[in-house]
Amino acid sequence: MVHSLAVFVPGSEGRRLAHELERNGHRVIAQAKRIDEIVDLLPNGELDAIVVTARGDILSSQLLALCDTAGVRTVALAASDGERRYAADLGLREVLDATASVTEIEALLDDGPGIGDAVRSAAGHVDDDTEPAPARGEVIAVWGPAGAPGRTTVAISIAAELAAEGFSVALADADTHSGSIAPTLGLLDEAPGFAAACRLAATDSLATSELERVAERYSTPHGSFWVLTGIGRPHRWPELSGDRVSATLAACRVWVDYTVVDTGFSLENDEEISSDLFAPRRNAATISALRDADRVVAVGAGDPVGLSRFLRAHVDLVDIVEAERVLTVMNRIRGSVIGANPSAQVEQTLRRFGGIVEPTMVPHDQGALDAAILAGKTLRDVAPKSGPRIAINRFVSTRIIPSRDVPARSPSARMVSKRISRRAG
Repeated sequence: MVHSLAVFVPGSEGRRLAHELERNGHRVIAQAKRIDEIVDLLPNGELDAIVVTARGDILSSQLLALCDTAGVRTVALAASDGERRYAADLGLREVLDATASVTEIEALLDDGPGIGDAVRSAAGHVDDDTEPAPARGEVIAVWGPAGAPGRTTVAISIAAELAAEGFSVALADADTHSGSIAPTLGLLDEAPGFAAACRLAATDSLATSELERVAERYSTPHGSFWVLTGIGRPHRWPELSGDRVSATLAACRVWVDYTVVDTGFSLENDEEISSDLFAPRRNAATISALRDADRVVAVGAGDPVGLSRFLRAHVDLVDIVEAERVLTVMNRIRGSVIGANPSAQVEQTLRRFGGIVEPTMVPHDQGALDAAILAGKTLRDVAPKSGPRIAINRFVSTRIIPSRDVPARSPSARMVSKRISRRAG
């Protein structure tokens, strides 16, 4: 495939690279000596990609943002481990060694279909003379109000239980305030996978192979799953725009049976407090995930303060998503802060003041939660007989799995279907 490129690699290496690209039939529009030369070319629509050195004075988050906006791919050439880590910290995964050949650059640029194909397939649209669209995976967004009600613990546990049932699962951290899935599971978060996926989506380059490349794998004999880690530094929230998040989740529907999204707490519409209607919105990632989700798991803390916060925020939640799509989970239920029969008291409060019926009650077990954090593992792996794990397992098996047709993608999925049929019988 022929590409229109700009090259910003200083010295003789840059001249060599530009010459070899042209010899292979590519169009080198510019061999830049200053970064503003490339920036000036971006809005013209002539460039397919830029090839730049991964030095900090050339490659920057601002340059990547401009390229993303213009739909131009970025390939960075790293001369050291430090430059490779720097590019990864920016969320850029298209990184090659500084001595990479033109063939390697071409392979990276030509790798896989774009997100547009994935989105059209997820929506059930196929072109003439093509295969039928793949099965449509389900997106489950996990939300909760401020105050740490246990969103991340519930999201991880739901993903673990679905994976243990034989489904293919991805767990995505879309929290733009305090993403914490990676440290909770003991995973490295130097290069946030969800931000990288969003960047690829913005350049129409997010194929299944790319999702598996930017994701990490949580491996366990009980059911492994993919993890798209969150941004480790809150100031990077502009990378998770609403459109990017929607496109990424659409691609995930093609990739896996279930995508579990850990969202942020805030539901404020930023445009109400901003005079710039086109400025990025910090809460757009959360709001887009909630609107795009098939179901929303709303998590509240089972204590007087947590209940109050949940009921106030729940009003805003049902303004964004239909109440029929919301499943309520009350976490950390314990008599020490509620009194006798805490589950009944919490259920009565929810029904009386929020009109919320059939909530799922998750008992508190600090020892099991501490053990999971210490080990960097799921509750299912560390404390399979604990109260929280049993409650979430029951929630998944009775409220999530039976509500959809089990995908016939694999023998393991067919085994799940038989299991559910036996339960119904």
